[in-house]
Amino acid sequence: MKFVSWNVNGLRACLKKGFSESVLALDADFICLQETKMERGQAAVELPGYHEFWNSADKKGYSGTAIFARQEPLSVFYGMDLDRHDHEGRLITLEYPDFFLVDCYTPNAQNELARIGYRMEWEDDLLDYLKGLDRAKPVIYCGDLNVAHEEIDLKNPKTNRGNAGFSDQERGAMTRLLSSGFTDTFRLLYPDQEGAYSWWSYRFHAREKNAGWRIDYFIVSDRLGERVAEAAIHPDIQGSDHCPVSLVLK
Repeated sequence: MKFVSWNVNGLRACLKKGFSESVLALDADFICLQETKMERGQAAVELPGYHEFWNSADKKGYSGTAIFARQEPLSVFYGMDLDRHDHEGRLITLEYPDFFLVDCYTPNAQNELARIGYRMEWEDDLLDYLKGLDRAKPVIYCGDLNVAHEEIDLKNPKTNRGNAGFSDQERGAMTRLLSSGFTDTFRLLYPDQEGAYSWWSYRFHAREKNAGWRIDYFIVSDRLGERVAEAAIHPDIQGSDHCPVSLVLK
């Protein structure tokens, strides 16, 4: 099974930059999107053979997630069933016989960590949610998680220490997740690989210089670790300030 995750930073814009051709070429069984910034039907998304699941924010043109799946799920859940978190379209869960697939667009802590309090509430509640799923069956959790976990995961760790996405609080939340029965699949296969990034600022020619951050992940229940055949980042695919990441399970 092949899974792809991509923060498209506005799907309608990304559609004009080769989105459909890019994801179809990846030939994935599941395509998980974040920051769609649209509702289903606002643009023609031509991905034949896929079932579509959308979770859009109450606020128009903001946030949002979507999953395109070749196989119809047993059930679909939108959000965490917690009102404080379920208005921004940030979470979709598909249930299959052998696993849950969770597509997530984690809230950004914002400049000066203005939203860090809410971000930590989200992290705590999401960890409880994932652990609850994991008690029933293994979890495949993916998306733009808005954190570079370790210094190896961004180009300039020293100058970014304490900034949104590399604060001690956010990094600590990722550490707690990975200490609770979950595995970062990319680091499982490539523990020491440097320069592997999935997001680049539009400023200062950051992508050309590969001055980026790895903030897009596939994280799985530990017991799926032995099934991880491939975990890849696709920086050659344009269309967003993020690139797709992918996972292949045996």
